[in-house]
Amino acid sequence: MNSNYYAILMAGGVGSRFWPVSTTEFPKQFHDMLGSGHTLIQKTFSRLSKLIPAENIFILTNELYNDLVLEQLPMVKQEQVLLEPAMRNTAPCILYASLKIQKLNPDALMVVAPSDHWIEDEDEFAKNLKQCFDFCENEDALMTLGIQPTFPNTGFGYIEFETRGEAELSVAKSDENPIKKVNQFREKPDYETAKSFLEAGNFLWNGGIFIWSAKSITSAFEKFQPQMNSLFRQGIESYNTTSEKDFILKNYASSENVSIDYAIMENATNVYVLPATFDWNDLGTWGQLHEKIEKDENNNGVINAKVILENATNNIIRSDADKIIVIDGLHDYIIVDKEGVLMIYPKSKEQDIKRITGLANKL
Repeated sequence: MNSNYYAILMAGGVGSRFWPVSTTEFPKQFHDMLGSGHTLIQKTFSRLSKLIPAENIFILTNELYNDLVLEQLPMVKQEQVLLEPAMRNTAPCILYASLKIQKLNPDALMVVAPSDHWIEDEDEFAKNLKQCFDFCENEDALMTLGIQPTFPNTGFGYIEFETRGEAELSVAKSDENPIKKVNQFREKPDYETAKSFLEAGNFLWNGGIFIWSAKSITSAFEKFQPQMNSLFRQGIESYNTTSEKDFILKNYASSENVSIDYAIMENATNVYVLPATFDWNDLGTWGQLHEKIEKDENNNGVINAKVILENATNNIIRSDADKIIVIDGLHDYIIVDKEGVLMIYPKSKEQDIKRITGLANKL
């Protein structure tokens, strides 16, 4: 394995649309969401460690989840777990981790990866990641892995890449260079706009997976986020020492609450994308989970539950309880039995589950 390869595994999210399984105290990345025998963070760590030395994988998470990380990833040392004392989106934590890694190894190449995505073809993922590392080793580049869109999804941001001069679909298809120069990032579109993106042929879903050298990303922060850069560079002497924790506790909350997309990627001109050749699902909702699990002849997906289903189609059913669940006459529903909560909710309204979570917390 290449000792210059590093990973920043993002594991601080709450996953509120997966309530009641995913909660603030125990978010979805620490659950076995698909009934595979491994939690999402365990699968992600294993996938990254095919190419990256385990000791070079750093986990960025909220201090609430420190014990969960160490319990589920026993091969990880405490110094590999970077704890955020305040919620400040992705830019501050990525800068912090990048400066820390750069101090360890000025030649570091790193990938930033969410801990809760599902990728089945892990060998193809490793191949794509190696392509990006090779490119970033020789170029001053900020890279992302773009996901090939399969339908006009309005829930994802898009990456528009440049073609060779003209934007016609035929030119986009004839450009055989797998790594593309990014033209611009596009916000989540409405349905008609998403359809036009697919028809254009040079748009990819933004999957939130980034690759760069430590030198390139820290230089980008210096250029585009001078205030944030100055704040975290004050701690250079303390990084990877016993005084690091005190510096972060005192200063982290002073950083701006901003995403890496807004802070860096949308401003930089040296941004490239590799269209991914692996399957991908960000498992953001119960409906997306339903797509990935095995289903019966009536398209019902069942996770960790004993069921009797009659006149029931296109449902997802999950239970942690040792009980038989009987369903008759339900179609397109999410049925989740979790400790003190039973949720029976239309799949068509799954985006409202985040709001329902807030109502339940008031009871």
